[in-house]
Amino acid sequence: MAWLLVVVAGLLETGFAVCLKLSHGFTRLWPTVAFCAFALGSFGLLTLALKRLDVGPAYAVWTGIGAAGTAIYGMAFLGDMVSTLKLVSISFVIIGVIGLQLSGSTH
Repeated sequence: MAWLLVVVAGLLETGFAVCLKLSHGFTRLWPTVAFCAFALGSFGLLTLALKRLDVGPAYAVWTGIGAAGTAIYGMAFLGDMVSTLKLVSISFVIIGVIGLQLSGSTH
């Protein structure tokens, strides 16, 4: 259950990063409101998960999902440049996160 909270928190991190971009420096109301909601949800779920998980692997999974998800969303929907190096780098982030999770880090 705790890992599910981390995964959902990571997806919400992707949401708040995208909304931060769409808010144009907090000058657009609804993307700013969405940013706040996603950020509160993400940090809240991560906080709950950290009651049962080691901080290092949980934080790595949270940031890895957020970083990879944001990069993929940007390439798919925001016109960010797609390159082989970027896709390989995202794969390395995901592989690193999986490796940390498999390192036997739960209580």
